[in-house]
Amino acid sequence: MKRAARLVIFYTCLFGLWALLAQLKIWPPYLFPTPWGVAQELYYGFSDHSYWIAIAVSMRRVLIGYAISVVAGMILGLGVASNKFLEETMGGLLVSLQSLPSICWWPLALLWFGLNQKAILFVVIMGSLLSVTLAMEDGRKQMPKIYGMAGRNLGARGFQLFWHVLLPASLPFIVSGLKQGWAFAWRSLITAEMLYVSLGLGQVLMMGRETSNMNAVIAVMILIIGLGYIVDGLIFKSMEKRLQHKWGLTAAT
Repeated sequence: MKRAARLVIFYTCLFGLWALLAQLKIWPPYLFPTPWGVAQELYYGFSDHSYWIAIAVSMRRVLIGYAISVVAGMILGLGVASNKFLEETMGGLLVSLQSLPSICWWPLALLWFGLNQKAILFVVIMGSLLSVTLAMEDGRKQMPKIYGMAGRNLGARGFQLFWHVLLPASLPFIVSGLKQGWAFAWRSLITAEMLYVSLGLGQVLMMGRETSNMNAVIAVMILIIGLGYIVDGLIFKSMEKRLQHKWGLTAAT
């Protein structure tokens, strides 16, 4: 209840500050819209189903790209962590590539795939893949070696050792990487959609800018933030809490 009260107070104050600044008209209304103007835009957008369609298209794209990056990232991360040659060669390259903004892959995507859905998926995958890979590699390295030794002493070998010992011990690092990978995938998707004329939240955002409809711009920004918050809260935070409870980092409730 205390946490809920703090959230209500915080967002009430934030909403009040927004309304106050809009009423003071420090900036013209077409540059700084009112909260009720944005709320009206959200209502119209959901009423004519344009926002529902954009959300469905964007979520489909990001889920496909993110799923591919998770599978590929886990395989690549395990390979780098388990092989000395790959660690010394590819490991440094992966760290360097992670500092590259995902939008830098867009010119390559256009040349390789053309202006289509595959180009968007490629940008999403490259935006998320490296985070998942490095998290998997770190989780494999940071895991105490005694876990693997204990598993082998108990007779675990090969896939059984990985599935029942190594993977569970690496989960805290992996979940952190998956969370970061999701954030990168979501941002990469919106950026790619803003550059490609197609259905999706990014394109709706650009349409609002091109028509000078600041209400639509802020409304779509709220949707993008809200969807990211919902996914993080429903999936990743619940996973983190379960892991913390399992490993004794939090008190049982």
